[in-house]
Amino acid sequence: MREDLLYFMWKHNKLPTKRLYTTNKETVSIKSKGFQNTLAGPDFFNAQVAIDGQLWVGNVEMHLKSSDWYAHHHEADENYNNVILHVVWEDDIAVFRKDGTQIPTLEVQQFVSPELLASYQNLFEKSKVNFINCERDLGGVDSFLFENWLHRLYIERLEEKSKLVFELLAASKNDWEAVLFILLAKNFGSKINGSYFLERAKQLNFSIVRKVSNDPSQLEALLFGHFGLLEVECTDTYFIQLKKEYDYMVRKFGLSTQTEKPNFFGLRPANFPTIRISQLVNIYKGKHQFFAHLMTLKTKEQVYDAFQVETGAYWEDHFTFGKISRKSKKRISKSFVDLIIINTLVPLQFCYAKHLGLHDHENLIALMTQVDSEQNTIIKNFVQLGSQTKNALESQAKLTLYQSYCTKNKCLQCVVGAQLLNRNI
Repeated sequence: MREDLLYFMWKHNKLPTKRLYTTNKETVSIKSKGFQNTLAGPDFFNAQVAIDGQLWVGNVEMHLKSSDWYAHHHEADENYNNVILHVVWEDDIAVFRKDGTQIPTLEVQQFVSPELLASYQNLFEKSKVNFINCERDLGGVDSFLFENWLHRLYIERLEEKSKLVFELLAASKNDWEAVLFILLAKNFGSKINGSYFLERAKQLNFSIVRKVSNDPSQLEALLFGHFGLLEVECTDTYFIQLKKEYDYMVRKFGLSTQTEKPNFFGLRPANFPTIRISQLVNIYKGKHQFFAHLMTLKTKEQVYDAFQVETGAYWEDHFTFGKISRKSKKRISKSFVDLIIINTLVPLQFCYAKHLGLHDHENLIALMTQVDSEQNTIIKNFVQLGSQTKNALESQAKLTLYQSYCTKNKCLQCVVGAQLLNRNI
């Protein structure tokens, strides 16, 4: 048994509207449930409850046992002084406010049918589960309801991603171009080097990138050097020129040098950091308002055009310094741009709109539905359960569903779990 069943019953009006009494035989009439608090403090704020005919307005706290009030030290916490009703599964002790007055207690186990309790327990029966708790019943959930839930989950995912964006914005003193560069660097590092590229990009003053962006040789030297790619032995003229130019810029701009190198192991050659940095150089070569341009893009074709970039000439027959390979153009693929849309562009557009006080996300939703779904183990498992994933919005939403709800047993905070349990009430 978990407290989430109590939250569910309260939030979804599953308690009787009549014949409710406190453990002291006072009549209880719920006028307004209030709103659920997911942070520290009482579980529901601003509820309205009539107790013995007297209307009370305040907060509601929920526990499995009344004694949990003291186990959690609420008696010493001023945030709980305005609790008007204690809703518990089992009332095992009287509970008092800090001023000594007793808090009315509503014991709810008598109002839960054996069918509901069995359904709730079955939902969390791990011995029958391979992937998620509701896997046996997911296919029967209303498709319209589930689709709307995925849209809400995607906005929730954007809210989570916005934390990093606004942290970077504050650190850069509201320089959106600098934030874009840092996030793109993370993107170009992919999974293996993403964290390393992110940290190195944060350590590079973007004003230097602006200063040298009109000189391709300087921009190449800056980025190859700063991201640790010149820490190798090579006698190629191109490499020697880059190294010489970078050493000069280290002295000129007071750059922080780096002996740590990005990882090549486990990467396909097209994802080698040398290739990705060369492409990143060509994105920024001669550009000064790239962020402003990206904020106007509304279709994936427009984004593909903006990132229609390949490496410099040296990399047409190299993947690493000093080692010649078969000659080929190494353009940024559309699948890689899709990842930029998912991980950088749309989160930035979301945050920029919020920064401007705008809350219309229709363009973002439309753009994400144009992008193909990601393919990973989690998405494949949902497909095996009969839940097809049509686009990147749905794949991103399902990642949030799995990571933030399914793996944490927050089934009754999920539309799917709530609907499944509602069938038995």
